[in-house]
Order: sequence, then C-alpha cells, then structure tokens
Amino acid sequence: MKINIITLGCSKNTVDSENLAGHLAAAGHTVHFDRTRNDCDTIIINTCGFIGDAKEESINTVLRQVEVKTRGRKARTLIVCGCLVERYREELAAEMPEVDAWFGVHQWGEIVDCLSNLNNQNTPINQISPKPTATPMDLAARRALSTPRHYAYLKIAEGCNRSCSYCAIPLIRGAHRSRPIDELVDEGRRLVQSGVKELLVISQDTTYYGMDLYRKRMLGTLLERLATETGAPWIRLHYTYPTSFPQDAIEAIRNHPNICNYIDIPLQHINSRILTSMQRGIDRQGTLDLIARFREAIPDVAIRTTLIAGYPGETEAEFEELMDFVRQARFDRMGCFPYSPEEGTEAFRLDDDVPQEEKERRVAALMALQEQISLEKNRGRIGNTYRCLVDRREGDYLIARTEYDSPEVDDEVLIRHPHGRAPMVGRFVNVKVTAALENDLTGVLVP
Repeated sequence: MKINIITLGCSKNTVDSENLAGHLAAAGHTVHFDRTRNDCDTIIINTCGFIGDAKEESINTVLRQVEVKTRGRKARTLIVCGCLVERYREELAAEMPEVDAWFGVHQWGEIVDCLSNLNNQNTPINQISPKPTATPMDLAARRALSTPRHYAYLKIAEGCNRSCSYCAIPLIRGAHRSRPIDELVDEGRRLVQSGVKELLVISQDTTYYGMDLYRKRMLGTLLERLATETGAPWIRLHYTYPTSFPQDAIEAIRNHPNICNYIDIPLQHINSRILTSMQRGIDRQGTLDLIARFREAIPDVAIRTTLIAGYPGETEAEFEELMDFVRQARFDRMGCFPYSPEEGTEAFRLDDDVPQEEKERRVAALMALQEQISLEKNRGRIGNTYRCLVDRREGDYLIARTEYDSPEVDDEVLIRHPHGRAPMVGRFVNVKVTAALENDLTGVLVP
C-alpha cells in the first residue's frame, strides 16, 4: 500500500512517526510524509493533545482528511493515533465515525499489524484483532526519517515523572522510561553513517535521563559518549528541566566542540508563588542561579526558553515581574503560550480567572519584548563569521543555521546562493553576517 503519515505537534511525535514508518516500509509499504498528498491508500494522522491550540489543529486536520476520504473516488483507510486519541478516544470516535481506526500512544505495533493484515485480506481494519502492542521505543530499531537527511532527532526516553500542575503529558505518555545508553549511541552512530550531521537530543525531560535505568542522572555521560563515539559534527540538547539540572551535562557542553553551545530549558515563569503552584520544584532565586551557572560555565551559550502567560491567579504585578525577568535575562530564543486548562491536571481545579483576551495580550507583550532583544542580539553579530549548516535552498538563497539555532523553531541565516556552485544543502559553510532582523541574519559565504 501507499501510506501517508501526517505528524502534528512536537519533535517527539516526529520520531514516533518515523519509527512507525520504518516498520511499515520494512513490511513492504511505500510511506510518505506529506500533508498535501491525496493519492494514498491509507492516511495516518499522528495527533497532538498538549494544549488547546494543538488539539484544535489535530481535530481540524482529521476533519479535512475525512472530507477528502468521503469525496474521493478511491477507497481510503483513515487512521488517527497519538496523544489526542489517548485522551479522548471515545469522544472522537463518536463524533467522527468516518475514521476507520483509533490508536493511542502505546499502540504503534498494533498499527503495523493491522495494516499488514489489511493488506492480506478483505477484513475492515476495525474488525482486525492485532497482536500485542509495541511501544515507540520497541520500534526504534527501524526508522525512516521525515526530516532533511542531514539532521535527526534522537529520542532518549519516553514519558515523564514530573508533576507540573498544568501539564497532561504524564497522563498521556505515562512514567519516564529511559532507553539504554549503548542503544542510543548505536542509533546515533547509524544516523551519522547515513549522512546525518546534527543529532538533536530530545525527550519530555532530558535532564531526568537515566534515573529509572541507572538510579542516577546520566545525561552528562550520554552526551559524552555521543560526542566521542558517534562522529556527529553537531549535537544539540533540547527539553531540559530546571530542577536538579546535572552539572556534568553543563561540563559536557563546555568540553566538547561538537556539542552546540545551546540549551533549551522551558522555565514557564519567574514568580515564586506561581512556580510553586505550577509544581516546578524551583523558585525565582533558583532560576536566576541556574541561568548564571550556564553563562559562567559556557559564556557563549544560547539559551532558549518558553513561558506561560495568564496562569490561574497571575496578577498584573506578577506578569510585570515576568516582563522584567525577560528584560534582564535577555534570552537568545523564547516562545510563549497562553495558559490552557487541561482536564485531569492539578491546575484544572484552579479558577481560570485571567480572560483569554488578557492572556493573549500578555503573550503578545512578552513576544514583542523578546523580538526587540533578539534584534539587538542579532545586530551584535553583524561582521562576525559563523560556521553554519545549510538546511535548504529557496530561490536564490541558501537557508542555514548557526550552532545557536535549532531547526524549525529558531533563527535562520539567509545567504545569496552563488550560481554555478555545487549543491550545498546539508553541508557546513562559513558565513559572514552582513545584516540582521529580529528572527533572521543575512550573510555571505567566506572561505
């Protein structure tokens, strides 16, 4: 069969879809990753259920595919899986009977089994009894990348043991489960041998890595081994957690040139009362001390964070404290989301007393402030030369990134492509920055 996988949400979902695609391809199917493709026998939508906007996008995507299915001349199988299904399977099935099958986040092996049986018999997929399920980690041995071939996400664990008051991920994904270090190093090595230049280390909480398998935090050890044993030119750390941040992970970033000077650490807020209500396990001073640790150990570090505005009970004074924090911290990269009440979480019991319009105003104010900071920082890079990885070509320009930028979420470097030069996508180049905007740099190639 021709199968199209549509992935929504975070990079952790991307890896799940890639693992699924690898097993489907091994079973003889042709697999695509293309949101616009309408000529496949089977459509699989891997949904996100993290916050309200993500849920809405997932539902709208399913509805669009239902419409394509019902008006199409060709019989199509529509499968919906992932986080949204794990939370709302019965409600979704009742509202969208046109969907042929629903699978949660721990049923990837069942999808493979059902499609194999569907291909060999005329039984409808919703009448097939699949074999016992396989988790995303069980499928990791086979993988078909959906990213450009020069970078790949390395998912080091599944689930989460944190109890953040606003977050439904532990309800959806279950407890934290680390993958063995040897297995991760082997996968990283295979990816590099296949042409990957950048490994992006991810999980729901990368700083908790190893606590279940080794009874201690092993992120620093993992980074050391990835840096010395895989041959990866770039390694990038994402989704860290501020509480008990492992010092050896900071040292690994400082000591290894192929680990990017980049830390992604969602801080969510700075006010101690709100951080306590969020159950983050850290207060204002602890947050400030951690940022100082990063910058003292790695003076050239780029810090990316995300914040939540409009958390229940957030006063105007507490919001202004958050604004002042952003002014003083001067993050290199920042995202911000309005608080979204999620059923089953601790914060869902609180009075969601900040109006949605006010939440959006606060988000806009924070992002406007960050844009000004980003512009000032980017202007400070004019005249400097950076080693960049070229992601793609658009018209007459190459689109690249410095080590301070992660794909899809951070700044890009625009380089006028010299005509007659060999293809450069997926290669490292030296770029002298000539101009800057809030979210982009412009530069020229230099020897």
